[in-house]
Amino acid sequence: MTFEAREIYKSIGDTDILKGVSLTVEAGEFVALLGPSGSGKTTLLNIIAGLAHADRGQLLLDGQDITRLPSGKRHFGMVFQNYALFRHMTVAQNVGFGLKVMKGGRRPSRAEIADRVAELLEMVELPHLGDRYPAQLSGGQRQRVAMARALAIDPQLLLMDEPFSALDAQVRQSLRGEVRALQKKAGVGAIMVTHDRAEAWALADRIAVMDHGRIVQFDTPDALVEDPANDAVRSLVAGVA
Repeated sequence: MTFEAREIYKSIGDTDILKGVSLTVEAGEFVALLGPSGSGKTTLLNIIAGLAHADRGQLLLDGQDITRLPSGKRHFGMVFQNYALFRHMTVAQNVGFGLKVMKGGRRPSRAEIADRVAELLEMVELPHLGDRYPAQLSGGQRQRVAMARALAIDPQLLLMDEPFSALDAQVRQSLRGEVRALQKKAGVGAIMVTHDRAEAWALADRIAVMDHGRIVQFDTPDALVEDPANDAVRSLVAGVA
């Protein structure tokens, strides 16, 4: 699976939010969108997810144009900073929700859903918590459940918006390694929005540094340190390595 965004533009009123943003994510690759608040990171992620629409540009999945495809038909997994779990559902019900609402012949049987949920809870090391409710879990546990739910549908792309920002430092550091391992095991491409450079360096194969609605450099962490494209990147990477 190769995902490509081509020349994405987005304005709100007289304000240009995205100014011709392009990037490519290969199968199994982890890409971080890194930059200060207001640089356009979340707007770009929302456009990729289908939660917002670009004014101009294209989104391609394995060469197929999905620019106007509704969010629910893109088959992307989403993980949010506030977990977005259903409070009235158990952990197991939350994880299986995406499978249960699949249309027609794509929807697995009840037994297949139960097996998939059990497999994912084992994968995120919460096999004993399927009957609990989100309010009974710690923040780190809730984010593991959110990750399991996103992976349940075998997504073509995994999208994460500041997934660790609501967690304390110790849990955040531990959980991001687990998320990286899960993403690699699933073999799915991932795009993560973050303003935390240490987080980007710890997780990403490549980092898209955003500034004022543009990607000013899209490269490996080592390349950003060794050969920053401009002063904005140079300032961002100062002291990283």
